[in-house]
Amino acid sequence: MWSTLKSEYLRQSPPLFAAPLAIVRSIAIILAAIIGPAGFASLPAARAELPSIRLDRLTPLGGAAGSTVEVEVAGADLEQLSTLLFDHPGLTAEPLADKERRFQVRIAADVPPGTYDVRLVGRWGVSNPRLFAVTHGLRDVAESEPNNVAAEAQRVEINAAINGQSDGNNVDLYSFVARAGQRLVVDCQAGRLDSPLDATMSLEAADGRLLASSSDYRGRDPLIDFLVPADGEYRIRVHDLSYRGGFPYRLLVTDQPHLETVYPAAVTSGRQVDLNVVGRNLGADSTPFDAGSSDLPLQQLRVPFTAPADTASLGLFTFHEHPTDHSVLPTAATCTLTGCQWRLPDPAALGAQTLLVTSDPVHLEAEPNDQPPQAQAVSLPAVVAGRFDRPRDADWFELEAPENGQYALEVYCERIRGGADPYLVVVDDQGNRLNELDDFGHRINAFDGHLRDPVGMVNLSAGRKYRVLVQDRYRRGGAGYQYVLSVRQPVPDFYAAVIHSQNPGPGGTTVWRGGAVYLDVVIHQRDGFNGPITLTAEDLPAGLHIAPTVVNNNSRGTLVVWADDEAPEFTGPIRLVATGEHNGQVIRREVRGYTRVWNDAGMNSSRPTRELVVAVRDSSPYRLEWTQAEVEVRAGGSLDLQLNLHRRWPDLTADVTIQPLAFPGNFQLSNASFSGGQRQLHLPLQVQAGTRPGLYTLAVLGQAQVPFHKDAAATERPNTLVSLPSRPLTVRVLAAEPSP
Repeated sequence: MWSTLKSEYLRQSPPLFAAPLAIVRSIAIILAAIIGPAGFASLPAARAELPSIRLDRLTPLGGAAGSTVEVEVAGADLEQLSTLLFDHPGLTAEPLADKERRFQVRIAADVPPGTYDVRLVGRWGVSNPRLFAVTHGLRDVAESEPNNVAAEAQRVEINAAINGQSDGNNVDLYSFVARAGQRLVVDCQAGRLDSPLDATMSLEAADGRLLASSSDYRGRDPLIDFLVPADGEYRIRVHDLSYRGGFPYRLLVTDQPHLETVYPAAVTSGRQVDLNVVGRNLGADSTPFDAGSSDLPLQQLRVPFTAPADTASLGLFTFHEHPTDHSVLPTAATCTLTGCQWRLPDPAALGAQTLLVTSDPVHLEAEPNDQPPQAQAVSLPAVVAGRFDRPRDADWFELEAPENGQYALEVYCERIRGGADPYLVVVDDQGNRLNELDDFGHRINAFDGHLRDPVGMVNLSAGRKYRVLVQDRYRRGGAGYQYVLSVRQPVPDFYAAVIHSQNPGPGGTTVWRGGAVYLDVVIHQRDGFNGPITLTAEDLPAGLHIAPTVVNNNSRGTLVVWADDEAPEFTGPIRLVATGEHNGQVIRREVRGYTRVWNDAGMNSSRPTRELVVAVRDSSPYRLEWTQAEVEVRAGGSLDLQLNLHRRWPDLTADVTIQPLAFPGNFQLSNASFSGGQRQLHLPLQVQAGTRPGLYTLAVLGQAQVPFHKDAAATERPNTLVSLPSRPLTVRVLAAEPSP
């Protein structure tokens, strides 16, 4: 029976959603080509709003530690730019007085290799972040045009980082001289650095013979691993897949150590482990590694590592390089990962690997376990680091439940930069299929945390044996197809994230004095956690406020940030924490910040940030606040709420419409409006019967046509639709009155 089941699983076809996703991406690429070099950032906004500084492009995309780099920025609402704000103190910038939208960036010699968020600071606040790469041991070179035909190929040296820009309907060519036997990595970094470029790259001999090509190797970025066959000259050809122009990239040509993957991809917090590092140019101490494919043989090296002791207990995720290549488009894949990144100690080495950090012991998958009778026995709780070593590899595990009840099963793959699309099947000792788990995660507005990793629960009986199959949906395998299997009794927990998503495209969080902005809150409950979660801010600057915000048994909420009428101007990071409780134990977690990268033809892309940055500027046209900031109501009852409108600009006379802002489903409030000179509005709030007692944080969204011009002296002020949230309302729901 086990063999029959195995055959059935192997015959399964790829899921139907694979083709539609490919079609959607193709449509997006075609639209991009039609729209032209400005890309999707040039599309008109869905609605007009007050100015919000936006950073669309940063050129170049990186620099060498210990150097000074001149960068140029492009975006919207860029008046009176004052500086660039980085998330590392060793990166500083000064505007160049004689060059508009250009800055001198100084990179301290001790800035570690990796990627860093950079934001614009100016008249209209703070922008969304873009990525800036810092490297060690590479010489930065600017692209020099023309370099579109072989005779004009730009000559570069090995161990160079070339900062280029795609040509519309053309290619960029670079030539270099190499020695026989050199192993070179040619890495085109674009999508990983927030560039819209979908690069295609090829390597050719001096006579034009094609030697290698690459497209989507890391996300949408190509990489060529090349063993030089003979002394001589070679050329690299780079272009956008649809030959769009104007998009920056950073092309690395190097023989430095290059990390491909690490095994195991899970470590126990605070315990030393020997990592099997797999990559290229790892030095004389490395040994050959069988990649299980036709690619060039990789090398392996054992390196000791100890994960920070507090990573697992605090539910943290720390990184050197922003995890932007876990999928074709940047995603919030790591939003449900407790872990860290690891890189080789040599600062000139390239690449970082994401690791799961757990408080449980980690076991290694043991081959052969391809058939059910060969299933590897594991005891619970089980954390097993595995790998699909070769195409069509299937990994079976056998376990026995210690007691009756639900068990949590989870496969980490996309979250740890694994290349597979795994699925998981559980069968009992009679061969009956109990469950099949596949993709999970939330997509909410600009936040895209949906990923390919299976997560779910299954009921098991004490004393019975069960078998679990883990396999790639497309039967692929090789060095990068690692995963981690977790099977445990439920440990209720949660992950909390926030993202600024009011604008049609990427945006920063800028509060106008006397007004407010809101962030979308995204909650991933883990292992059945369903209690209230409270988000609070720590060490806010004077004049800036965030009330404790409660998300009660929900996957989303709204966090409102508001500023006093006389709040001082401010630009800087703020810190949010989330707390919940289970069985009397308080759970405290970091609130992770995310940003929208692009909004390409309706396909959101988002990624994590190290800091949540807020700015305070100007004066808001109006303010919405409740007469009572906290109210009480019984489940099944209703409230008459009073909302107050403060028209702060004298020429704001238009109606202000009101609508619920992402209310939980068991709260109903109808749309309404302030008309004429109305300053107070009574809003009936209905609370459904059966609503769980507890605290809930609500806000409404106001919208009004406001006369506005960037030039305060302008006589013509066209109407601009301005959307502002109210200050938050805390609703305490009491249990319904008992029936008579």
